[in-house]
Amino acid sequence: MEMEVKQWHHVLSEMAAIGVPIIVDKYVRDARSLIATQEPSDVSAAVALLDAALALSPRLEAALELKARSFLFLRRYREVADMLHDYIPSYKVAPDDSSSSLGSSAADHSASHHLSRERANLLSPHRELSDGGRSFRCFSISDLRRKFLASLSKGCEKEDQWRYLVLGQACCHLGLMEDAMVLLQTGRRLASAAFRRESVCWSDDSFTFSTAAAAAAASANPPAPPTAPPSETESASHLLTHIKLLLRRRAAALAALDAGLPAEAIRHFSKILDSRRGVPHAFAAACFIGRAAAYRAAGRLAEAIADSNRALALDLTSIPALRARADLFEAVRSIPDCLRDLDHLKLLYDSVLRDRKLPGPPWRPHHDVRYHDIPASHRALTARIQQLRARVAAGEVSDVDYYALIGVRRGCTRSELERAHLLLSLKHKPDKAAAFVDRLEFADDYRDFDAVRDQARMSALILYRLLQKGYARIMAAVIDEEANEKQRAKEAAAAVAAAVAVQAAAATEGLPGSEKAKVDGVLGSKGCGVVRGEKSAAVSVFQGVFCRDLAVVGSLLSQVGLNRGIPVKYEALSC
Repeated sequence: MEMEVKQWHHVLSEMAAIGVPIIVDKYVRDARSLIATQEPSDVSAAVALLDAALALSPRLEAALELKARSFLFLRRYREVADMLHDYIPSYKVAPDDSSSSLGSSAADHSASHHLSRERANLLSPHRELSDGGRSFRCFSISDLRRKFLASLSKGCEKEDQWRYLVLGQACCHLGLMEDAMVLLQTGRRLASAAFRRESVCWSDDSFTFSTAAAAAAASANPPAPPTAPPSETESASHLLTHIKLLLRRRAAALAALDAGLPAEAIRHFSKILDSRRGVPHAFAAACFIGRAAAYRAAGRLAEAIADSNRALALDLTSIPALRARADLFEAVRSIPDCLRDLDHLKLLYDSVLRDRKLPGPPWRPHHDVRYHDIPASHRALTARIQQLRARVAAGEVSDVDYYALIGVRRGCTRSELERAHLLLSLKHKPDKAAAFVDRLEFADDYRDFDAVRDQARMSALILYRLLQKGYARIMAAVIDEEANEKQRAKEAAAAVAAAVAVQAAAATEGLPGSEKAKVDGVLGSKGCGVVRGEKSAAVSVFQGVFCRDLAVVGSLLSQVGLNRGIPVKYEALSC
């Protein structure tokens, strides 16, 4: 009996072993038919079938390729990166700071030192500044190329180029531009190598005949517009060209900023962010941070705060964006806003130290942020928060430098202030703050777009209210200065009138009544004219009108027959 049971189990196991490939093939065929419809619902159903097939056969290459392409069609780029993260160059080459502990080993330190030593010094090297200045780091292409050549030499025949083409497109949409460039170049190189291997067995006649037939067809029929969609290789080539253009523009912007040319850096960053072709939101967030640094170097602090707001609307856990905005608020002495950002940054540092890793997946890029620098940054941040709270306790809450925020000089005129305020108000209206979202490219699994727009509007509203408050304060100071100027003009005109009256009294001393009345009438009319012209300068009034009045008085005295001279001290006059 036991022998029969064992034989029956053996038969069932053999039948199961035979049936598993059949079931897997059926799942794959059904998934292919669903994917061919190009409907999102059918492609999602195909992903479920492929998951069932991979549960039975985890290393089935056809199922893996179909699943990755389905994710790419559904714009679920993060799932593509999670699925093929071992092929992301920076994930394999760069030292894993996020997963390392505080006490890193000597091998990790030597590896990071070796990587930093091989990094090209085309731009400013990676550095942490105490004043929160900009910090950029170059990307090591040689390490990526060496790593990929080593991996291709090990299993070039076992791996198809679909991994690199699909993952390269996903990395581009995720903002990993350097990784996408290396992956797409590798996929194109593999496709060329596969074509060369296939063409080895072709005869020379096949090339000759195909070339002659193509030439005859081209001469007989005029070229028709292409109707078929481009192939995957052509799409990858176009995407690679776009990636190289974005990387060149960003490198030019960073080089201009490092050379002390903020206006040129702003121009290059604006070309990237205002492009007609959509820019991935992660790459755009990094460009917003870079343009904020350029705006700050140019003295346009309101524009810099606005770009930091946009970067934080795209990524609320962006440590560089929070640092930049906190530094900007401190630069304009808006201490409460600065403390709010620093408290948020401290919460992020606490979560990083608690989870022992940087936020997000391991392959996510963290610009200028490394895990082993977090403890020192956390201590410095705590001391900075304590200092700012002490300043708030001392009464520096309302001491905001609105002149630096709006970008006008102290003692500016009304027209200068109104022009600067009009430009900033039109550019930073809260209802237009979310317009930049429409120019960016997002994945379907990204967080709610309405939340991004609401965050952008809320941050823009805070900045807009700060600008309006600053305009009111500066305009009040300008109005006070204009009132003081008018008061000084009135006082100068009164002094001139008093001087004219004194001179008239001295000139009419000892004259008869009629002649004295004539002289008083002339000098009185001149004095009233001086009072009515109080807007002219007091010195010019004294030097011009007073001398002309003396000439009129002399002519009147000669007309009435008084030819005797009037003693005048010319030392006291200044014409």
